[in-house]
Amino acid sequence: MAEISVLGAGSWGTALAALLVSNGHHVVLWSYRKEQVEQLQSTHKNESKLPGVTLPDKLQYSSDLKDCALDKDLIVFAVPSKATRQTAENIKPYIRKGQKIITVTKGIEEDTLMTQVDIIEDVLPDTVVGILSGPSHAEEVVIGMPTLVVAGARDRDLAVMTQELFMNENFRVYTSPDVIGIEIGGSLKNVIALAAGMSDGLGFGDNAKAALITRGIREISALAIAMGGQSETLSGLTGMGDLIVTCQSRHSRNRRAGVYMGQGMKMKEAMEKVAMVVEGVYSAKAALALGQKYQVELPIIEEVNRVLFENKDVREAVLSLMTRDKKKEDERLVFE
Repeated sequence: MAEISVLGAGSWGTALAALLVSNGHHVVLWSYRKEQVEQLQSTHKNESKLPGVTLPDKLQYSSDLKDCALDKDLIVFAVPSKATRQTAENIKPYIRKGQKIITVTKGIEEDTLMTQVDIIEDVLPDTVVGILSGPSHAEEVVIGMPTLVVAGARDRDLAVMTQELFMNENFRVYTSPDVIGIEIGGSLKNVIALAAGMSDGLGFGDNAKAALITRGIREISALAIAMGGQSETLSGLTGMGDLIVTCQSRHSRNRRAGVYMGQGMKMKEAMEKVAMVVEGVYSAKAALALGQKYQVELPIIEEVNRVLFENKDVREAVLSLMTRDKKKEDERLVFE
């Protein structure tokens, strides 16, 4: 039995905490809101995030970061991407050298262009950090639906440890050393999912959705590879797999926000309507900046940014994409 803390009592953090308890581990789920901790302790339900789900009796709850840091075999960061740096700063006084940490959050920090692993390593340099990612909606994981994900870490022992702690008959975990490929795939798919939702909101069909997914993975892959990621990762679970589920699923908050914008809402109004963290909005500017830094063309992500932050009409954004200069599908394919 491992001693594990999960930081962040949103839907994903709660689902993973419940999974780890079911795997036989001692788990503490942390929330910065004492009233949420009290509600979880009294009801064993996180009704606003996972309605209808009763959490395991053995799952414990805390709002004390010190309690969640000391003597833990693994600390799981499941806070929203915009809160990762501050949470790491707050827990820093209690973290021991060599502490193993896994982030399950997807997103890029706008000011620094750092990924989630980068941020934690920046604040907590003497720790060993990895990521757990893949096509995995909390609503399905918490009720035991089959799910496949990837544990990514430059440290092989951490990747294997994560695999062993999380894996069960319903939750299959692979390992990978390609942290940057996993992180870029997980972060940028949220931006593409906003575009997919906009397409749905406009009433477009399967043709448009298929185009967004295939051209979207092309943009994601080009940037990830330019940053040192591997093409195999982007054709796998944390690339194409994660993009498909996020663009298609009714559970996807990024797609849902895009639907509302396609129906005429502005970005802030759509986010309020979703009432959950829409990570794609926070990663969109950073993704575009990374494209400029690495000289990678990202036309879909560029148009999403214009809709989000320049009030461009969604239909005009579609027209801009459809009337771009004529191109080959892939410059690597050459006519003989």
